[in-house]
Amino acid sequence: MGEGRLYGVGLGPGDPELVTVKAARLIGEADVVAYHAARHGRSIARSIAAPYLREGQTEELLLYPVTTETTDHPGGYQGALNDFYADCAARLAAHLDAGRTVVVLAEGDPLFYGSYMHMHKRLAHRYPTEVVPGVTSVSAASAVLGRPLVERDEVLTILPGTLPAGALAERLRATDSAAVLKLGRTFGKVRDALAEAGRLDDAWYVERATMGGERVAPLKDVDPEGVPYFSLALLPSPAERTFTPPPPVVAASGEVTVVGLGPAGRPWLTPEAQEALAAATDLVGYGPYVDRVPPNPRQTRHRTDNRVEAERARHALELARGGARVAVVSSGDPGVFAMASAVLEAAEDFPDVPVRVVPGLTAAQAVASRAGAPLGHDYCVLSLSDLLKPWDVVAARLTAAARADLVLAIYNPASRSRTWQMAAARDLLLEHRDPATPVVIGRDVGGSGESLTVTTLGELDPALVDMRCLLIIGSSTTRVGPHGLVYTPRRYP
Repeated sequence: MGEGRLYGVGLGPGDPELVTVKAARLIGEADVVAYHAARHGRSIARSIAAPYLREGQTEELLLYPVTTETTDHPGGYQGALNDFYADCAARLAAHLDAGRTVVVLAEGDPLFYGSYMHMHKRLAHRYPTEVVPGVTSVSAASAVLGRPLVERDEVLTILPGTLPAGALAERLRATDSAAVLKLGRTFGKVRDALAEAGRLDDAWYVERATMGGERVAPLKDVDPEGVPYFSLALLPSPAERTFTPPPPVVAASGEVTVVGLGPAGRPWLTPEAQEALAAATDLVGYGPYVDRVPPNPRQTRHRTDNRVEAERARHALELARGGARVAVVSSGDPGVFAMASAVLEAAEDFPDVPVRVVPGLTAAQAVASRAGAPLGHDYCVLSLSDLLKPWDVVAARLTAAARADLVLAIYNPASRSRTWQMAAARDLLLEHRDPATPVVIGRDVGGSGESLTVTTLGELDPALVDMRCLLIIGSSTTRVGPHGLVYTPRRYP
C-alpha cells in the first residue's frame, strides 16, 4: 500500500503543556501511536500524550519483558531486551509497510537515554524517519530548581547513576556542573560519590520535575528509601554561589527623543524608532499618533490636541527634567513640518535636558514610492498652510518653485478651515507650468484608507484634496510611463 513514515516524538519531562506544538500535531495526526511500559502496563509517555490523542488511532503497547529483575533468557538480561526490541521493531515495520504513519512516544527527548533510540537504530535506515526533540529532565530540573546549569565557559557533565562509585566520584570532581540520572536504586551510591568528590553540600535532589508529586530538596537530606527512577541529582552552576547582587538600579537621567513614526503602521517604522519607543517611560503627542504606538502598561501616554505643539513640547521637556525618558511622536519625519522644530525651539529654555531626533519615512517619500519615482530629480517640499506664515509668503514660494521648474511635494494642502488655498495654488502653478503636468494625490498612504490618484495640473479638482492628502506636482520633465507609473528623469535637458 506504500511506505509509511516513522516519528520519534519527545514529550518533555511530564507536564503535557511542555509538549511542543509540532509533537502535539504529529500525535494527533498519527495512524499508529506506540509507547513503552513496564510489565504493570502503565505508560507515563501515554499519560503525557493523552490530551493530544484522538479516536480511531491504533495504539501499540510495547511491554518490557524485564526492567530491573532477573531473567532466565539464555542471553541474559541484555539478550531478553534485544529480542524485545527486535519484536517491537517488527510490529512497527508491519504498520510502516502498510503505509501508516507511526509515532513512537518518548519521555523527555527521544535520543537522550530514551527507549525510542532502539527503534530508531532498527528502522531509520529502512523508512523515512524524523525525530522531534523534547525538553529533557535535566532542563526541567534546572527550571524547577530555579538555578542555572552552566554559564560562560563552564562544563556540564551528564552521568548515569549506574556507573561505578569510583568513576562517578572522579567525574564529579573534574566538572563544574553535573546531572546524575537513573537514581532509584543507585541513590545511595550516587550520594556516596558526591561526598567522596566533596560536592555533596552543593547537590540538589529533583523528583518528577514538572509532574504531579514534584519534589525538590538538598540531596544530603533525602531518605534513600522510596527514591523513584524519575529523579536526578543536580550540581548547578558554581558561579551562582559567588553571585553578588548589583547595587539598586539608579534611574537614568531624563531625555526627550522626537520620534518619526513614518506615514502609517509598524512596517514603515525604522528599527531606531522602535528602539526609542521601547525605551521610553512616557509618550507625548497628538492623540491619533500616540494611538499608533502599541500600548505598554509601564509607559504613561500623554495625548493632546493637534494645535498645541508648543505646549506639548514644553510638557515633554518638563517630564524629562523630572527624570522621564520621553518619546515625542510625530507622523512621517519629525523634522518635516512636525514636532522636532517645536521641541528644539522650546528646549532653549531647558538647557539641562538632552534632546535628540530620530528620523522617519516622510509622507512625500511614501506617496512617491507608490506612484513610481516622481522625485527622481530636484524637488521642493512646501506646506500650503498659512496658519504659521502669511499666504503672500506661500504664494511667493510656489511661484519661485514653479519658475525654477522644481517638482513640488505639497504638505497640508487643505483642512476644514482652509478650503480655498488649493485652488489658488493650482492657478498660480498654471501660470508657469503646462496644464498636462502630471499630479499625484496620495491619501492615507500606508493606512486602511489608502488611495492614489494620478491626474494633471489642468484637471486637478481641489474637492478631491483634504488634510490627509499629500500632492506631488511634476516638473516639465515629469511623465507617466507605460505602466502608469509617474517618474521624473534623472537628466535635465
